[in-house]
Amino acid sequence: MADTADDAQHEQHTFESADAGASTTFPMQCSALRKNGFVVIKNRPCKIVDMSTSKTGKHGHAKVHLVAIDIFTGKKLEELCPSTHNMDVPNVRRQEYQLLDVTDDDFLSLMSDDGTTKDDVKIPDGECGDKIKKLFQDEGKDINVIVLTAMGEEVAIDCKEAAK
Repeated sequence: MADTADDAQHEQHTFESADAGASTTFPMQCSALRKNGFVVIKNRPCKIVDMSTSKTGKHGHAKVHLVAIDIFTGKKLEELCPSTHNMDVPNVRRQEYQLLDVTDDDFLSLMSDDGTTKDDVKIPDGECGDKIKKLFQDEGKDINVIVLTAMGEEVAIDCKEAAK
């Protein structure tokens, strides 16, 4: 019996490192979620910006009201769920890359610490994108870009001047 459990654990670990769809989220009880944490609402990875718990009638269960912002689109989403229920939490990874170049169609040419390159992240709209263009293209600085990955999507969320 113990062998099967070990195999199951091992298999699950293999999936995670392979980044399979099933391991992009994990369940967490509603009452354990925290502000500034992450949660999946309507199949979108979100960051919790506000949450409150309400107690319903005499025999009702406490409900958690979540307000969250989609980490890729910036759209506000809300969810109401019983505090004892589980909700999915996205596995969110932050990784820093060195910016090598910006292509004509606004894709970033990035290099990770181990030397692998990545060319499929677009310059984001808004403040972060403007900052990348200003530092890299206008001022010619060496910069690092922080990329957030969750549920098979990626977005550049910040950049900073590389330490010399």
